[in-house]
Amino acid sequence: MKNAIRISCERSNLKVVRDFVSEYLAALGQSELRVNQIVLAVDEIVANIVIHANAEDASKHLDVRLNVENQVFRIELRDQGSSYSPASYQEPNMPEYIQQGRKGGMGMALVNRLMDRVEFTQHGDYNICRLYKQLI
Repeated sequence: MKNAIRISCERSNLKVVRDFVSEYLAALGQSELRVNQIVLAVDEIVANIVIHANAEDASKHLDVRLNVENQVFRIELRDQGSSYSPASYQEPNMPEYIQQGRKGGMGMALVNRLMDRVEFTQHGDYNICRLYKQLI
């Protein structure tokens, strides 16, 4: 089973990543609900990387690697765009967002709720995001 792909940083490749992750998790026998939750979280992070960190620059690439070890699913996303600092993230005030009718800024809150652990690091010129989910 293939566990890594490289995409160019174009919005049209979001579906490629969604399908890749879905097929991988389905082959592991995961429920449709679990697959959809993980795919939603991954899609949000990949969209942020493609759109914000890499400005949808087709000459830039995003490496996606999937792994399962000890029943923990891990996805690693590696790019060379602008880095993201999780220390600058503030959890949105949901009632305030609803009252104001805001539509953006909820992605990381969603990802943090869907995944067990989210890590952002840098290694040399690369930004690395790792998402973890227990599969039991």
